[in-house]
Amino acid sequence: MSASLNRTTLSRLPAALRPAVDPAELRTRVVHFGLGAFHRAHQAVYTEQAAARSGEPWGITAIAPRSAQTVSALRDQDCLYSLTERRPEGNRTRVVGSVVGALAMGPDAKAVDTLLADPEVTVVTLTVTEKGYHRSPRTGGLDTAAAPVAADLRAGPDDRLTTVVGRLAAGLAARMRAGAPPITVASCDNMADNGAALARVVHDFVRASAWPDRSKVLDRMAGAVAFPATVVDRIVPATDEADRASADAALGVRDALPVTAEPYRQWVLQDSFAAPRPPWERDGALFVPDVTPYQLTKLRLLNGSHSALAHLGAAAGLTTVAEAMAADWGERLVRTLCAEVAPTLPAGGPDPAAYADDLVVRFRNPAMRHLLRQIGSDASLKVTERWLPALRTLRAAGRNAPVLELALAAWAFGTSRNDAPADPASASLATCWGPAIRPADSVRALLHVLGAADLADDDALTAAVADRLPALRAGHIEI
Repeated sequence: MSASLNRTTLSRLPAALRPAVDPAELRTRVVHFGLGAFHRAHQAVYTEQAAARSGEPWGITAIAPRSAQTVSALRDQDCLYSLTERRPEGNRTRVVGSVVGALAMGPDAKAVDTLLADPEVTVVTLTVTEKGYHRSPRTGGLDTAAAPVAADLRAGPDDRLTTVVGRLAAGLAARMRAGAPPITVASCDNMADNGAALARVVHDFVRASAWPDRSKVLDRMAGAVAFPATVVDRIVPATDEADRASADAALGVRDALPVTAEPYRQWVLQDSFAAPRPPWERDGALFVPDVTPYQLTKLRLLNGSHSALAHLGAAAGLTTVAEAMAADWGERLVRTLCAEVAPTLPAGGPDPAAYADDLVVRFRNPAMRHLLRQIGSDASLKVTERWLPALRTLRAAGRNAPVLELALAAWAFGTSRNDAPADPASASLATCWGPAIRPADSVRALLHVLGAADLADDDALTAAVADRLPALRAGHIEI
């Protein structure tokens, strides 16, 4: 197969495989930070459908914070790529056409700033994972002492900024100085109250900067930049060679950047935009006054279950979510965790029991191959959002939390292994273990690394977690 996917070869594809909209008719009106698979399988799909169903030219320029290679590959394909939905009855592949530009944040910094100041750009979205926000685990604000953030704060006008927060803050500041129209900046990352979290780190960066007009910039931002909260949901496994071969076979041309996903997708957004936006509701997105019930349900039930499956599955020597669900404890883990955490959820969201039913079906999808190692990466950031707030609420109410204790034990056990998944705190986590350190003290130290001093000081909790470790070391999952 010699031909590659691009706008020229697009015409050779059957109509069912082509984008829902002609990419040539779109303009950049949305800027997105994060050129990973999730964005291309989620927000880009909603935006394409919104443009197709409204006739409005909502195109996206996506910015890769690090991977210039991905940018180059996408440009070579005229920013086209394929999405394969892994369905139990058989895969369904088609090309997505809403991305009309791709930039590398460092080399293309001037182009990024130009777009952020462009009056026609009215929406910025982000999928940069929790670690991309550089939040202090102690305060929740910007960690200005973190080396990349400190370097960006010291940077001169012509120096490259390496953090998304710094680049975004600088671009918004330029927009404010130019008097451009209002703009909405929407985090699509898995963090509780992600809109407020993003607003805080951006404002913190401006406040900590040496810009002489930083007070004026902040005043203007207060009325001209909105940071709505959002909830995104779709399982998007890492693409492997088998996925690439399958996409190429379905298309009849070579796609260097295919993505795969489950059929299910959801997007809930706080209805507080400061400027025009794509009519995403035409493709099923839900706009609500308060996303908190949906956000906490998703974080604590779906993401919480995913992390629990990842760490317990790793302890049992398993590789994928489907394998973990096929184990005699898999479905029981999901259902009991959801039931345990349900009392911590606010009213107004999905029914927890029905939500658990859906999770079991989604996680069992035999067409999916979602790697536990992928889900288990960056766990020091994930578990602080997915497990610890619910654990605090339950313990404060005097309720037992055996499933969360087991999940914490599995995560703790994983940090002691040489093959632990990648984690930004891996060096600190490794120091928590040693032959002379009692297991409960290791658990206590690990919780301190997470910034959870209150839980670290809970002797009953640390003992309960430590008591689970021997069975996990033996590969036994007891729920």
